[in-house]
Amino acid sequence: MTGQLYKGYLRQLSTGSTPEGMPLLVYTISDNQEIVIGRDPNCQIVLDQNQYTIVSRRHLAIRPLLSQKNGLPQWEICDLDSANGTFINGQLLQGCHKLVSGDHIELGQNGPQFIFEDQSHHTLTSSSSSNAPAAISKPTKRPTVVGRPKSDLVTLTQLFPIVSTGRDLTQKAFLVPGILTVFFVVLMFAAVGQPIVFNLLIAAYLAGAALFFVYQLCGKAKPWWVLLSCGIATGLILISPLLSVFITVFREILPGNLPAQGEQISFGSLLIQMFFGAGLMEELLKALPVLAALLLGRLLHFPWRQRVGIWEPLDGILLGAASAVGFTLVETLGQYVPEIINNITLQASEGQGQLLGLQLLIPRVLGSVAGHMAYSGYLGYFIGLSVLKPRQGWLILFIGYISASALHALWNTTGYISGLLLAIVGVLSYAFLAAAILKARALSPTRSQNFATRFFGD
Repeated sequence: MTGQLYKGYLRQLSTGSTPEGMPLLVYTISDNQEIVIGRDPNCQIVLDQNQYTIVSRRHLAIRPLLSQKNGLPQWEICDLDSANGTFINGQLLQGCHKLVSGDHIELGQNGPQFIFEDQSHHTLTSSSSSNAPAAISKPTKRPTVVGRPKSDLVTLTQLFPIVSTGRDLTQKAFLVPGILTVFFVVLMFAAVGQPIVFNLLIAAYLAGAALFFVYQLCGKAKPWWVLLSCGIATGLILISPLLSVFITVFREILPGNLPAQGEQISFGSLLIQMFFGAGLMEELLKALPVLAALLLGRLLHFPWRQRVGIWEPLDGILLGAASAVGFTLVETLGQYVPEIINNITLQASEGQGQLLGLQLLIPRVLGSVAGHMAYSGYLGYFIGLSVLKPRQGWLILFIGYISASALHALWNTTGYISGLLLAIVGVLSYAFLAAAILKARALSPTRSQNFATRFFGD
């Protein structure tokens, strides 16, 4: 068709994922049919799934409005529950927005960007056949060139990027995690020759990295001091007289007495002992600070009650994972590492004991993502779900407590039998946590305001 009249189009802008000098694309918009943008091949505007991983399969839709102003069409843009959101002129889109010529559209933070133009007399000429679909004119192999950068000119912000005021620098560039990494590296260099301090630093860094990983998957902002307080509270419980009460109840009164080293015991009996003596006992202990945050949140006023308390499953997962960090650090640094150092020192030398202690420390702390953080985060999901579904709150809490304890007991039991089985249970535990995070993100009342790191193809 030649000389056909189009009344609106999207002009793609150059972004960090679009090489400079590459011709940009113009997509024409229909005045009588919806168009969908995403990575799904069935979308009207398909974005490369390898280049734009931040874009959902069906990210947003542009729809013509029934009412037309001065006989000219108008359009609205609607986010299709995308994982990373849609931004209009820098603001997160919630629901739909009536498009105005010049609106800046961005699919996720730092994702592909477009400018909407409403020009009723914009004429495009193409050599496509007369039976081409009228809804949208997809770019041909030689797309329309909207603008070519002057490659021979260099700006000040290109030479000195830090001069530019980039949006959300701390989030997009992971500035804060990078600064903390440098900080810990410097401290570890200073602690060389002081094994206790060095082990504490590396354990704190690895545990913090594991918690940050879960935090990014959850995608809900929670003050760092709330998470830190939850972890500290769990650590204090472990070194308090309350631990003796837990041991008496679960390992002496209930059938949770753990087997002695070298004791022969059947798989079924071992699983029962681990269920009571490790699963039920430790998951309840780690849940105490989470439940305390839930109760405290109900007593506070806005906005502190939302910041501190638990009002949805994502809150429960984050605080449960933070509690697990405190438990892991105290258990590893206070029990397992000193034991192996003392045992090896008696048999060989102090240096070998310190080395083996460090070798034990690293996998135990990193493994907490598939261990304590998985069980506690999974139970935290049910604690948050009980808040959303208060009529069945006690049933939800009971199911969560039993299932998290069962996973914990299975992990401990398989550790006595086979390393391969232990790995399988670890993967299963992480899968349970990941599934809970995905469901929590879908249930979140604040979903439109949350950020979220993608799993695979959300």
